[in-house]
Amino acid sequence: MSAKKLSTVTCHVINAYGNTVKNVIHAYSAGGERVVNLLDRRWNSALKQSRSKLAAGVAQNAGVVQQLLHKYTLKGLTLTAGGAQGVVNQVVKLADAGVHSMSVQASRLEDKTGAHVLSNLAQATLPGVVALSALASKIEQKSAHLAGKIAGDNVVVTVAKRTRAAVRKPRAATAKAKTAATAV
Repeated sequence: MSAKKLSTVTCHVINAYGNTVKNVIHAYSAGGERVVNLLDRRWNSALKQSRSKLAAGVAQNAGVVQQLLHKYTLKGLTLTAGGAQGVVNQVVKLADAGVHSMSVQASRLEDKTGAHVLSNLAQATLPGVVALSALASKIEQKSAHLAGKIAGDNVVVTVAKRTRAAVRKPRAATAKAKTAATAV
């Protein structure tokens, strides 16, 4: 019975640390979005200041390049955060399954051998694991609070709009092609 209690508390610790890692991933994602938005504002400001010195096509291409970089950066953030979340979910799931399996196997071993060494060990370690569980819960709460501070209220996951590639047709080639077509 105490081994099952130990396994339950151990699974709680695993889940608490899994949630802490998810909070860190959320903070990474939200912080990355904030950095991308800051870089966008700086880029737009610099482009606005230098727009009068640039040719129209260059300014337009710079805007398109910036939009593509924005889109791919956000996509990269989304993919890495989603991949990390998936890995954490799998690790927590496998760790839970391993703890439960170990608990069942320990109970079966004790039933077959008649020795209750593992139950006694579980009973002796239970107070330490309960203290660790309380600590893990506090860490989880603090990480959620910090992730919320980093994300802020205004951070929204944005999906960049699709843009067409800026292809500039050379005017000289178009004029030459028209004159060649009329000459033939």
